[in-house]
Amino acid sequence: MRVFRLFLMIGLSVVFVNSYAQWSNDNPVASVVIIGSRFASDAAPIGATVITANEIQQAGIDNVNEAVRKLAGVYGRQNFSGTSDFNLDMSGFGTDSANNMVILIDGVRISENEQAVALLSSIPIDSVARIEIMRGGSSVLYGDGATGGVIQVITKQAGMAPLGGYVMGELGQFHDRSGRLWLAKGWNQSSLNLNVSDQKSDNYRDNNALKQKNISGAFTQYFDGGRAGLRLDSARQESGFPGSLTLAQFQQNPRQTFTPHDNGSISLDRLTGLLEQSWGNWQAAAELSTRKRTSHADFVSFRSMTTYTGRQTEFTPRVRNLTQIGGLHNELVAGLDFMNWNRQTNSNFSLAYATQKSKAIYVRDEIYVDRARLAVGARRELFDKTSTDPFPSSIDNYTVVQGVNAWEVLGSYAFDPIVNAFAKTGQSYRVANVDDNAFTAQPNMPLRPQLSHDLELGTMLGDSHRQLSIRWFRHQISNEIYFDPTANGGLGANSNLDPTKRQGVAADIKFRLSPELQLKAQAQHVTAVFTEGPNGGKQLALVPRNTVFAHLNWASMDNNQQAYVGVQWVDVQRYGGDFTNACPALIPSFTTLDGRYSQTIGAWEWAVMGYNLTNKQYFTNAFGCRSGIYSDAGRQVKASLRYSF
Repeated sequence: MRVFRLFLMIGLSVVFVNSYAQWSNDNPVASVVIIGSRFASDAAPIGATVITANEIQQAGIDNVNEAVRKLAGVYGRQNFSGTSDFNLDMSGFGTDSANNMVILIDGVRISENEQAVALLSSIPIDSVARIEIMRGGSSVLYGDGATGGVIQVITKQAGMAPLGGYVMGELGQFHDRSGRLWLAKGWNQSSLNLNVSDQKSDNYRDNNALKQKNISGAFTQYFDGGRAGLRLDSARQESGFPGSLTLAQFQQNPRQTFTPHDNGSISLDRLTGLLEQSWGNWQAAAELSTRKRTSHADFVSFRSMTTYTGRQTEFTPRVRNLTQIGGLHNELVAGLDFMNWNRQTNSNFSLAYATQKSKAIYVRDEIYVDRARLAVGARRELFDKTSTDPFPSSIDNYTVVQGVNAWEVLGSYAFDPIVNAFAKTGQSYRVANVDDNAFTAQPNMPLRPQLSHDLELGTMLGDSHRQLSIRWFRHQISNEIYFDPTANGGLGANSNLDPTKRQGVAADIKFRLSPELQLKAQAQHVTAVFTEGPNGGKQLALVPRNTVFAHLNWASMDNNQQAYVGVQWVDVQRYGGDFTNACPALIPSFTTLDGRYSQTIGAWEWAVMGYNLTNKQYFTNAFGCRSGIYSDAGRQVKASLRYSF
């Protein structure tokens, strides 16, 4: 307990500054600093992918989820509401991919403790300085669910720049229209920024109209050796639910709906305080964040209405020591993570009130000696979960305390300035969330924690102009938490599966073809199978064996003209729920093509962009054999006008 109290006192007095890029009118991202150790560092995490604000703008992307998919090659599946918040999947986790990765904004976890994707669309795209994607098991630093990897969104800061910003309007097919505003100003060691966006669209599917408003603002006060800040994010989303189709219905008309009145909404408010202080070789940092999320779903077609109201408080104090002795550099990071979460359900089938409290301690040490890097780390986390449901037929009443451990050992060696090899092994984990435990085969019996033994080997070749990164990875998982349609007498239930494995190879290529032209591409091959039990050797569903993403960027020498072309190819995959591999059909492979051209004249920029230009009819999500299909969007063309000042 003394250790916990010490970290708590340190965290209350200091926090997080260097991990954010400075804003200027000419260059929204003045510096790119990677924070793989949960502190700013000039040394990038091994195998990390970074997306800059300039790349996002050049591709004409208007939400963070799309940027991660199209610019970093992270595969995504259409969700049931048909909005831009796709289910992202880094390493072939299929239906449960959202719960096997961690998503953060400015160091604050926004991944949900329920069966819901993180609302990346709530982050105004113009506020993003960069996005960092770290693949592979990362539970030592990031805890629950970080088996597939971590996505970190870093927002822009005004720094000491004078008043600047831009305003933008966009129009497109399906009655798509949006407006965005970004303002930033610095003065007297203080800075303030504001971002507002408003979007309305009928979307591709019938009964899929969307209204979304986002507002965020941040105030930062700089002082000797650190800074303090306050950030507010608020989002409101309303959309129709187009529902699923059978394969025959999809082939007849992929835009149609048989649930013309189903609809839902999400409101999200998040307040975060930041503080950092440095003295000598020491840094201390923390975030204190509180969030309220209310989601409402009215399934008129099923005469069912549900409202979930969730609240979460998170506190993350940590310290870092940097030491240099001759040619040896050492970075020691230690910290605590506290989280208190609860959710009230109001529906015609449940009145459950669920809570989850967690506390964790972690330590990680990394040594740099000449060309070698070696890091070791460990984490211990305790979860206290309860659920009480007075509904007469409820099977969702329990109290459980679970403890889990994570560890990692990783190293790299630079054989040459352009040849670097790396290896990593460790254990990551995920615990069952409130929705996992709400419907299990044994009533009122929460699921056991999921453990993954992770191994990764790879190499990076080249420099900033020509670079190839190749990594082989394997996750051997016990007690995987997953919906099993064969459990509970064939009615299905959330379950701890027999042992499973994800194994594959991923490649990341960057190639500067000329001063004006650059190619980037990502490819992945993955197998996801049961390794034991009655389904031993069977493939897991909704995991494409192969994916390829590539985009070509062109910019004129004066940078007044820019063009982008992006291609996505996704291999066949098994329909959702096909545990026994009995379905005779597979979800078809598909290829899509995007493009954008822009021209800048003084302070003005106009652009035209197209998505799925070949109008490919395809789908990425289907919950049954040739059924439960959610169509992806067909061709859409947009035009935008932007004024910067």
